[in-house]
Amino acid sequence: MDFSLLSGVIASPWDIIRTLIDISIVAYVFYRILRLISGTRAEQLLKGLVLLLGFSVIISYLNLTMVKWLMEKLWIIFAITLPIVFQPELRRLLEQIGRGSFFSTRKMSTLQNSDIMIRHISDAAAVLSRNRVGALIIITRETGIGEYMESGTDLDSLVSAALLINIFVPNSPLHDGAVVISSLRIEKAGCFLPLSDNPYLDPELGTRHRAGVGITEVSDAIAVIVSEETGAISIAKEGKLQRHLDDRSLRDNLTEELAVGVDWRTNLKRRWFREAESEG
Repeated sequence: MDFSLLSGVIASPWDIIRTLIDISIVAYVFYRILRLISGTRAEQLLKGLVLLLGFSVIISYLNLTMVKWLMEKLWIIFAITLPIVFQPELRRLLEQIGRGSFFSTRKMSTLQNSDIMIRHISDAAAVLSRNRVGALIIITRETGIGEYMESGTDLDSLVSAALLINIFVPNSPLHDGAVVISSLRIEKAGCFLPLSDNPYLDPELGTRHRAGVGITEVSDAIAVIVSEETGAISIAKEGKLQRHLDDRSLRDNLTEELAVGVDWRTNLKRRWFREAESEG
C-alpha cells in the first residue's frame, strides 16, 4: 500500500486545527458585525444586498446577457455608494476596533466608583418619570463628543439626583437640552445633539428620543431619556433604543455598561432576571 498517497489525501492534525481556527475567526468576525448592525437600518440594507446577490447568481446561471450587464453596472454603483450609506456603522465598527472592544465580550468603562453616579441618575429618572418631566442625560465613555458639547452651558459639578431634577424643571433655562456627564461629573447642560434619521424608529418618538439615539449612532455614549408625554424611561446605546424601563432595570442596564469589576456571571444573571420579568 502506498502510504505516501494516503498522507496527501488525509490532512495532518495541524492542518485541521489551523482550518478550524481560520473558520472560527471568520465566523466570530461576521457574528460581531451582525450584532453591530442588528436593529439598525443597515440590517435591512444588508438583507437587500443578499437578495440582489442571489438574483445575480441566478441570472449568471441562466446566462441572461442584458440583465447580467445591468447588474454589473449596479454593483459598480453600489461599491461607490455603500461606504456612504453605511457610514455610521463603519464609524462605530472602527471605533470599537480602536478601543479593543470589538473582540471583547465584556463592555467596561474606565470610570471609577460609578455606582454612586448610576444611583443618582436612576433616582433622578424615577422622580422625573413620576412627574412626567422630559429629560435627556448623556453619559460619555471613550469617544469624545466635544463638537456637540460646545452648544451647552458649563457646569462641572458632581452628579446628584437633586441637581439633575432641577436642571430639567419645566421653563428653566436648560431644561430643553441634554445634560452631558463625563468622568463622574456633569460637564454641560442644555446641549443640542444630532437627531437620528433612522426610518425604523417609532414615528411617535419626539426630538428628545431621536437626539438620544442620534448621539449613540456617532459615539459610544449612553443616553437616558424620560418622555415628557408618558413619563416612560428609555435607554439608548449603539444606535438602539430600549423603552419602558423602571428605575431598577435602568440601574441594571447602566451598571452592566459602566460599572468596573462586574464579571460576566453577574451580567448574565441580571440579563436573565430582566428577560424573566419581561416575559412574566
